[in-house]
Amino acid sequence: QVQLEESGGGLVQAGGSLSLSCAASGSISSINPMGWYRQAPGMQRELVAAINGGGGTTYADSVKGRFTISRDNAENKVYLQMNSLKPEDTAVYYCFLVLPQNDYWGQGTQVTVSS
Repeated sequence: QVQLEESGGGLVQAGGSLSLSCAASGSISSINPMGWYRQAPGMQRELVAAINGGGGTTYADSVKGRFTISRDNAENKVYLQMNSLKPEDTAVYYCFLVLPQNDYWGQGTQVTVSS
């Protein structure tokens, strides 16, 4: 059984920084893509950043230059460092993992950026 456990998030003022982490447990491989989506109230879930097993990354245009995704393959963890946060970054952030048989999601962690 694959499980994803997120930590981090919280409340921060605009311009501040937060760090999210996600630990995956179960039968996974370091080659499996992982990343983060987010969903703001009344909005669709959107991709924030993703990273593949080789370290290749993808970012939403809205976070490029401010967010950095990384992973620790030995620990099966993925991280999201968020700098220069803006009120529009406020959302529930979900960790995800792509396996051949299914996609898996964390429970979500709230990030709130006050103006």
